[in-house]
Amino acid sequence: MISNLAFTTPLLLVALVALPILWWLLRAVPPAPIKRRFPGIALLLGLKDDESQTDTTPWWLLLLRMLAIAGLIVGFAGPILNPENRQPGDGPLLVVMDASWASARDWPARTARVETVLAEASRDGRPAALMKLSDPQADALNFVAADALIPQIAGLAPDAWFPAGNLVDQVEQVTEGATFDTVWFSDGLDHPARADVAALFEGKGTLKVIQSARPAYALRPARFEGSDVAITAIRANSDDARELTLTARGPDPSGVEQDLARATATFAAGETEAEVVLALPTELRNRIRRFEISGVRSAGAVSLTDDALKRREVGLLASNDGQEAQDLLSPLYYLRRALVPTADLIDGTLEDMLLASPDVLIMADIATLSPEETGALTDWIDEGGLLVRFAGPRTAASDVESDALIPVRLRAGGRSVGGAMSWGEPKALRAFTRDSPFFGLALPDDVTVTSQVVAQPDPDLAERTIASLADGTPLVTRKQLGDGQIVLFHVTANAEWSTLPLSGLFVQMLERLAISTRPAELAIGDLAGTTWEPEDVLDGFGRVRNADALPGVSGEAMADQVLGPDLRPGLYSNDDRRVALNVISSGQSIAPAIWPASVTVEGIVTAEETPLAGLLLTAAMALLLLDILASLWLGGRLSFKKPLTAMVAVLALGLPHHADAQVEETRALEATSEVVLAYVKTGDDTLDRVSRQGLEGLSFSLFRRTSVEPSSPIQVDLETDELSFFPILYWPITEDQPTPSSAAYAKLNRYLRTGGMIVFDTRDGNIGGFGSSTPMGRKLQSLARPLDIPALEPVPADHVLTRTFYLLQDFPGRHANNSVWVESAPADAEQVDGLPFRNLNDGVTPVLIGGNDWASAWARDENGRPLYPVGRGFGGERQREMAVRFGVNLVMHVLTGNYKSDQVHVPALLDRLGN
Repeated sequence: MISNLAFTTPLLLVALVALPILWWLLRAVPPAPIKRRFPGIALLLGLKDDESQTDTTPWWLLLLRMLAIAGLIVGFAGPILNPENRQPGDGPLLVVMDASWASARDWPARTARVETVLAEASRDGRPAALMKLSDPQADALNFVAADALIPQIAGLAPDAWFPAGNLVDQVEQVTEGATFDTVWFSDGLDHPARADVAALFEGKGTLKVIQSARPAYALRPARFEGSDVAITAIRANSDDARELTLTARGPDPSGVEQDLARATATFAAGETEAEVVLALPTELRNRIRRFEISGVRSAGAVSLTDDALKRREVGLLASNDGQEAQDLLSPLYYLRRALVPTADLIDGTLEDMLLASPDVLIMADIATLSPEETGALTDWIDEGGLLVRFAGPRTAASDVESDALIPVRLRAGGRSVGGAMSWGEPKALRAFTRDSPFFGLALPDDVTVTSQVVAQPDPDLAERTIASLADGTPLVTRKQLGDGQIVLFHVTANAEWSTLPLSGLFVQMLERLAISTRPAELAIGDLAGTTWEPEDVLDGFGRVRNADALPGVSGEAMADQVLGPDLRPGLYSNDDRRVALNVISSGQSIAPAIWPASVTVEGIVTAEETPLAGLLLTAAMALLLLDILASLWLGGRLSFKKPLTAMVAVLALGLPHHADAQVEETRALEATSEVVLAYVKTGDDTLDRVSRQGLEGLSFSLFRRTSVEPSSPIQVDLETDELSFFPILYWPITEDQPTPSSAAYAKLNRYLRTGGMIVFDTRDGNIGGFGSSTPMGRKLQSLARPLDIPALEPVPADHVLTRTFYLLQDFPGRHANNSVWVESAPADAEQVDGLPFRNLNDGVTPVLIGGNDWASAWARDENGRPLYPVGRGFGGERQREMAVRFGVNLVMHVLTGNYKSDQVHVPALLDRLGN
């Protein structure tokens, strides 16, 4: 062997010694001619001899012949690239597989290598056995013919957990008394028992380890960082910097699972952790079912979510003496307005609410409780409940100094503007301290306090104060009671004592308090005697599977969280509580496997053995053919002048330019001979396909319902295609689509000024509207900034779009967001007496902006069947029909302008409107 090159017949290489001799012989043939001067040679000047012969062989021709002969010698020697240096073995062979979730990242390559190892053992006549450490067998090893195990490989799959339990004892039990060689397919990660198991296998015979060189990644469970969601990605190796894309997945409002959020986790060189913080709206956060690492196929790269990221149940309780019948005077009015977007609210008596076991209980100005109520409420708080109390006239007038359900002792009376214990003017709030749950919230300038209940000085007062006024007076206090908390707002829950309930800060403070009730780690004391039913489980590849056939799990096993065949990672429920068991727990890390120096370690993918004889012999024959052609050319019997001239002439014809011009001419004829709808090429093949299908469906509806007979839609490249052929341009927005060039923007502005219309669709109507801070909304702002777009306004009720063909009030698509914007009406547009609409401008709006994903609602297949779901049931089909009607109105508006605004149509419109 020479490095990774070997020869089947190496003795034949001795013939290479003859090459210098051959060089000398070739240099001597033909012999050098004797030169004689002859005066009569002048008569031959200018004549051309058809046959000529050189006096010596050129050096390059000699080199060509040497290479050809050397290629023949080496080729017949049988060279092999990357030869397998395999020593035939004897005796039993044990193939061991970790088969954990970390093996899933290259499972096909892993099983292919297992098959190769078993095939080699079969050729050597060795019996073999197969063992999975993630689910070891209980019986003793049974060594059989190696080829009999090969059909079983297709049925193997990785498990969603590490090898666990008393692994050394289990392996020792099934291998007791046997001697064998071992090939261990490792997942590349360190396990607690790995070193002991390796030592056991080395005691049985030789040990070879095969593991992947690809990096392993995993996710820890998501957690709250204030009001944001934080999730940490980890890896085993920390050599280089790396970026990963994390995806939050869950159902949209129509129940279809999709990506709800994306973020980039960046690993610095030398770091094994990368944290991502997501600031998500509450409604969006509540829909998240799991986080994934995009492009990584394993259960460790998936983190399921449970009740820790879901809506809280909040009970509301306030006294009712008939004085708070008006909404704006009721403390519950402001609490409901603040909590409805983020929590499920419970009403009723205190006893009924405690039976419902809410996460948070809010009491507005309730000063007196019966002993039974106090005891029940204390027990509920001690078990982890959060009691939030608001002060008021009753609290200030009652004797609450010794109340155990108030965080601090209170003075009798209160403090107000103009009272006996008063300050001269309303007080503002002080910035929240770092140890406050409200830290980081901005303080509005208009939040002031005019009255409050005052805390008695106490050594613990400063520690229990989590919000205060500008003069240091406590505004919100808190104390711990068992596993729960009691929080007191020293002002009312309505606007009687302060403007806090009128501000957005009030909503943010309640949200921060609700987050503090997230479930804690499972404790065996709380779970003893309970049974948890699995709802969904993860397989080794990170796919979510239904767990209907799996039995329940004891609370003690849930608390231990030792994953295995009897406790799989997934989502478990008990009554109204749902808990996620993930492959990686909080604080857990992964590390690469370290093997003893005595163990041979190989990669899963090895260089394939490649014979080179055929290639070298073919090259040698090609060189000999070139030698023949060169000899003929040197002898004047072969000329390349004419073929070269013909080739240059063909290349000079410029055929590609002619073809491009012909394609452009065909495209122009197609776009101008009929009405053609067009869509912008975004670079996303899936989205472009949806745009094409949507415009095909809209063209189909126009053909059946109107006199317009559109041709097939055309995709438009903003950089190269002419836009003036198309009356309407549908432009879906993606977060990562490229920004057009300056030339393209000039073309777009010329298109808008000459009567063209662009329909921008951000497709995010389910999570935002025009101007909202969604990724697509921000991208639209960036793309539209260089365009000459007029002032915009939401589509008014009397806009011609509402009546060009159908009478419409809404413009839904796949989503039903009413935030659709068009060119604003002139400032002098006036309402005409007796008419249902104003005298608006006579042009067509150059742009229409919305986020309802109209193309998905319009899309149909060749048989006219809808391609994508819209809503559910009859309501969804009704929404799809209204979306089609909007598309018809849109095209008719582009083709006819404000034709339906003419006075001649007024009687018919009034009759259809029912006036």
